[in-house]
Amino acid sequence: MSKILAFAGSTRKDSFNKKLVKIAAIGAETVGAEVNFIDLADFPMPLFDQDLEQKDGMPSHAKRFKNLLIAHDGFLIASPEYNSAFSAVLKNTIDWASRSEPTDETSLIAFQGKMAGIMATSPSALGGMRGLVHLRLLLSNIGVTVLPQQQTIPFALKAFDDKDALIDTTQHQAVMNLGIKLAQTLKKLSV
Repeated sequence: MSKILAFAGSTRKDSFNKKLVKIAAIGAETVGAEVNFIDLADFPMPLFDQDLEQKDGMPSHAKRFKNLLIAHDGFLIASPEYNSAFSAVLKNTIDWASRSEPTDETSLIAFQGKMAGIMATSPSALGGMRGLVHLRLLLSNIGVTVLPQQQTIPFALKAFDDKDALIDTTQHQAVMNLGIKLAQTLKKLSV
């Protein structure tokens, strides 16, 4: 069974991207993947600072997050778009998890050989599409294979119902399909 870690690049309590990634997670679960959703609000980290790292080592929450990445085969990531890029909290979290520790077998152990499905939703008409360009580039550069499919949902303020499902059933199924595709691809690769 494939293990997938699902999270959003947001710490906001009522984040649209948290809602979005949970839909993709349901899709992955329908085809047998084990999906663990985490909230980055539960992993507060200081801004990455090499002097701080040399003085105190990796912060405990960064180490916990990195160990979760290592323990999973793939990732479902929903990213808010801030000024045409992904969020600072997502970049900072990835930066900390990318740091090597003396016990690591290889550099970038948390990312190399992993696969990800990425998505975004935004109040704008583009739905976070511009930010995913940068997220795809970052993940690819650190060894993650990113599915060519991605999903963006525009007009997030009106996109979800009171049960956190997407009102547009075609969009809802497309996001679920992203989770399904990631789980099925991981299963094929593990044979």
